[in-house]
This record gives sequence, C-alpha cells and structure tokens, in this order.
Amino acid sequence: MSDPQFVETQYFTFGQAPNELVLKSGVKLGPVTLAYETYGQLNADKSNAILIFHALTGDAHAAGCHKDTKNTGWWNPMIGLGKAFDTNKYFIICVNCLGGCKGSTGPSSVNPATGKPYGLSFPVITIEDMVVSQKYLIDHLGIKKLLAASGGSMGGLMALEWSVRFPDTLQSAILIATNYKHTAQQIALHEVARQAIMSDPNWNKGDYYGKELPAQGMAVSRMIGHITYMSEKSMEEKFGRKLQGKEKVGYDFSHDFEVENYLKYRGASFVQRFDANSYLYLSKALDYFDLSEDTDLAGAFKGVKTKFLIITFTSDWLYPSYQSKDIVKAMKTNNVDVSFIEIDTNYGHDSFLVEIEGQSKLVSHFLNNVK
Repeated sequence: MSDPQFVETQYFTFGQAPNELVLKSGVKLGPVTLAYETYGQLNADKSNAILIFHALTGDAHAAGCHKDTKNTGWWNPMIGLGKAFDTNKYFIICVNCLGGCKGSTGPSSVNPATGKPYGLSFPVITIEDMVVSQKYLIDHLGIKKLLAASGGSMGGLMALEWSVRFPDTLQSAILIATNYKHTAQQIALHEVARQAIMSDPNWNKGDYYGKELPAQGMAVSRMIGHITYMSEKSMEEKFGRKLQGKEKVGYDFSHDFEVENYLKYRGASFVQRFDANSYLYLSKALDYFDLSEDTDLAGAFKGVKTKFLIITFTSDWLYPSYQSKDIVKAMKTNNVDVSFIEIDTNYGHDSFLVEIEGQSKLVSHFLNNVK
C-alpha cells in the first residue's frame, strides 16, 4: 500500500428524537452528525483502536489524502505505515468534534426545526459534550475498549476527559501540549480573538450565512491565535526584522516586515476554511473546561485506570509545561501510571504538529508497551 493513502470522510448520525444528546447545560440536541475518518484495519477482537482528537481549528482529516484535493491530513507525519501511530498495527479513528464546521453538527449546520443554519441558536457546548458524542460513535463501531486516545492542545483535553469519564474503556492516553483548565491569561487571549470576530459588522450576531462573511474579524482573530502558537525564538529565526519586497521601510502603514505579511496571509486563508461561529463556540468550550471544577485535581483521578504519556515543549508559552506537571503530580497522588517528557524545542505550542522525530520515538515506544 502506498503512503499517504487515499481516505474518505465518513458520517455517523445519532440522537434522533426522543433520544437526543443531552448536553452538560441540560439542553437537548439532535439529530447529531459526526464526520470521521479511519486509517488501518480494526482487528478481529477490536482491541487495536486508537482515537485521535484534533486541536481547536482541526478536523477529522488527520492523515492520508483525499482524492479530490490531494491535501494530506494535519498529523500525516505521525499516522501511517511504519509511523508513530502505525496503521500496520493500529486502527486509527479521528472525529471532527461536535460544534465544528467540517462535517459535524455545529452552528453552521441546518437546524431541522427551522430549515436554516443554527447560528447563535446552537446551544453552548463543552469539552465533555464533545467526548460524550464521540463515545456514541465508538459504541456504534462495536469497540468496547480503546487501546489509546491521543491529542495535542484541545485534543489533549478531550483525551484527558475521556480517561476520567470513561475509565473502563481506555487502556492508555497520550496527552500533548495540553492542560486541565484555562488560566486567566488563556481565557483573555481567547476573548480578544472572539471580540475581533463579534466586532466585525458582517458577523451580524452570528447570522451571516449566505451573506458577507465577517472576514476582517476572522482574520484578526487568527492572527492573534497564530502569534500564541509560535515562540519568540521561532518567530525571530523565521522572520527577524526582514522586510517584505522592499529595501527600506516605507514610513507608512503598509506591510514593511515579512512577519506582518505572514500574519495577513494566515488570517486570509483561515477565513476560507473555518466558520466564525464554530471558532466562538469551540474557544468558549476550551475556556469552560476545568477538570478540578467539582473536586481538587487529585480527586479527579480517583478510579482512573489509564496508563499515560504526557509530552510538553520547553518553548510552549500558551500551554506551558508547569500545567502538565500539575497533572502528573495529581496522577501520582493516585498511583496512576504516568510518564512525563519535556522536549527541548523552539517551535512553541505548534511543536506537537512539527516536532515529529522526538514525538514519534516516544509514542512508538509507549504504545509498544501498553498491555
């Protein structure tokens, strides 16, 4: 089999009335559709399944490529034949989360009650809701126990929530560049990004479908986010004070520097691939998440049976290593089997997407020792 392989997105729908999905808020939502992709083959006893969770603006297309676009998945260097998540051994599943805009039910989906996109009538969702919805899919596939669950950033939160909520269904978890609750600074960064979107007059209180997109607000929001994904050193190495297409500064408000032009490009491309309302809902879900909400952090891991590998990066200032170390400490209090590795790298929060060699060795070794 060639690699990357061609893959197709699949769809699973559940929650038809009167069996709607009951959200953490108590609101009922249904029907719910989840877009997902799979890689590799599920073995006879269904014991080799690994669930991959994506980050904030990710989707179900984690690996391989689609025949129509030929775009490879966002974690393609990690998933495939002979790679860290080896499709010769494992059956990999990646789901576009609830509230997303890449095939799963979210604010851009049509509300069956009105025949129009939900917009802001879509209920507020949480990380817990995303995980519960994915459990329906895993049950549908007939998988009683996952060999592993893994994800970076928001994906790590979902893997962590799964281990606490469904401890008997998960043998191991790999948490990368993540935390257990957002700090005031992390919430503040998200709020500025949300305000950039909501301040765009084209946002129109979420009712922009079929109309002019809130492109300016979305672009600014993405610029803010992208700055937090990189480190100071990586930005300095990549751009420094290099000028863009000129020999000297113009003493005006054009884009003098390469870094300015780069951020403009990232913002513009984001508008074309992601829904503004989904960004609002998913970022809010991140801010709401707090594993210690109903107890102290150590208490959250009582009864957890999962074996953990936790990976952080020295230059990640968005989700700094000390937050993962707090998780490790709480786990060890409960005698949870956990290994912690901090990788020295300059790539910042985005390291989980680009620091492939170091992660691959750790993940491969860890999975080979999951019993």
